[in-house]
Amino acid sequence: MVAHMPETNEGVIDAARGVLEPEVNVLASDADWAWPEALRDIFRPRGVNLLVAESAAEFVQIIQRKRIHTAIVDMDSEKSDGLATIRIIRIDYPSMPCILLTSRAGESLLGKALRLDVFSVIDKPVNMSVLRVQLHRLFIKKYNSYIFAE
Repeated sequence: MVAHMPETNEGVIDAARGVLEPEVNVLASDADWAWPEALRDIFRPRGVNLLVAESAAEFVQIIQRKRIHTAIVDMDSEKSDGLATIRIIRIDYPSMPCILLTSRAGESLLGKALRLDVFSVIDKPVNMSVLRVQLHRLFIKKYNSYIFAE
């Protein structure tokens, strides 16, 4: 059976043809360390665009200007609280898939993330293989796309 996605402007991969429709954008928290470059190593071979934001306000500004397929939010950012950022995103974009990164994944945080419908919570330091698998699961579920398949 060949699955064919209808033409959309959501920028996902047509699983049957492997064609990018028209672009895939992931928005992530900025960091002073090698985080953005590590993400680019996963994204670049797949033709996925990485956009970075330093604050909740910048997340929203970017989402308003570009079609974003998922947001990767750092709970431990010095510039903004990750859960607060996701709450702000949810005001206007309630179905935007979000992945939360944290170095303090306790029961309280996981409960709050669950209430905000966070797709996945990943411990820091981030294992890039785990992140890629979570992105793969997210894109299959949300967009019927295998863009992050190994």
